[in-house]
Amino acid sequence: MFSRASFVNGYKVTSSFIYGNRNIRKTRLRFITARFVLDLQVVVSQFYIKCGLMAQLITENGVENVQLLPAINDHYGGVVVELKEHMDPTIFLTRLKSSMSQWTLQGKKGVWIKLPIHLVNLVESAVKEGFHYHHAEPDYLMLVNWIPETKCTLPENASHRVGVGAIVLNDKREILVVQEKNGILRGTGIWKIPTGIVEEGEDISVGVNREVKEETGVRFNHMVYYCLKWQGRRSNGLGNIFYLIDTEFVEVLAFRQWHKAFFQKSDLFFVCMMRPLSFDIQIQELEIEAAQWMPLEEFAAQPSAQKESLMRYIYELCIAKVDKDYSGFSPQPVTSFFSGNHKTSYIYFNKRDLK
Repeated sequence: MFSRASFVNGYKVTSSFIYGNRNIRKTRLRFITARFVLDLQVVVSQFYIKCGLMAQLITENGVENVQLLPAINDHYGGVVVELKEHMDPTIFLTRLKSSMSQWTLQGKKGVWIKLPIHLVNLVESAVKEGFHYHHAEPDYLMLVNWIPETKCTLPENASHRVGVGAIVLNDKREILVVQEKNGILRGTGIWKIPTGIVEEGEDISVGVNREVKEETGVRFNHMVYYCLKWQGRRSNGLGNIFYLIDTEFVEVLAFRQWHKAFFQKSDLFFVCMMRPLSFDIQIQELEIEAAQWMPLEEFAAQPSAQKESLMRYIYELCIAKVDKDYSGFSPQPVTSFFSGNHKTSYIYFNKRDLK
């Protein structure tokens, strides 16, 4: 009836199954039959589930009536799809194809699909329909497709990141400098101004305040009226001098643009003038090796300042600000149609010479 090693529904049946005790044979046969029936029920159930999903795409009279993906029009002739609820990839693909056909007939241009991280199972289907990655955030992925057979005018992913550097001068013509514990300057002995990256939704003046505070513990009062207070100093016993200072943001003195930087993105670096008032400097030990006040001439005499033009220009900006009344760009709050719901933004310009 069976060979010495046959298979039934994936279960191996040997000669001992056939030629053993009659009751044992019946018991084993019932077991195999039960497992076969159970597997068949699972297959049938999955089939009915799939049929149930497909039924969402069919009307009662049997005519196909595919529901389109939820979308809103943008301001540039395109649509934005933002999915939130779970969707079977088969249903998503069918609805996407129908939606793309409809949007093509309507003359739509760009199609954006925002997929939250829990819908990552839909990415492959979208990519197969011509969508590509635009950008990603911690909780979602943005896909995009350009419908017309013309040059795509959709904006690329964010091309720049914004960095800031703080020039903090006291009334003794000393500049606040730090030595970094990490990065390319680690162990070089180079003293530099505090620098960092502006965070999402953060103004330049606020970002530079935060970065200096994080690196040196110096607190800044944002846009306080000009004031200068020096309130003595103390030593931490390790040779580093700490001043009780507070500060204010004054203005942007200059900025630098640099391409092919972090992950091949461009970089905008704003050099900002900060004025010390009063507070205690505390070194941020995770990133900063040391911090101190350094005479401007000593800062400029560093070999790195002689070699690197950026550090040399920082020194020259300090001298121009202190001795020549150099005027930079100060923030002025403005509203515009481009800000969205007339939210306040800032324009930076030379206020003094505008009057």
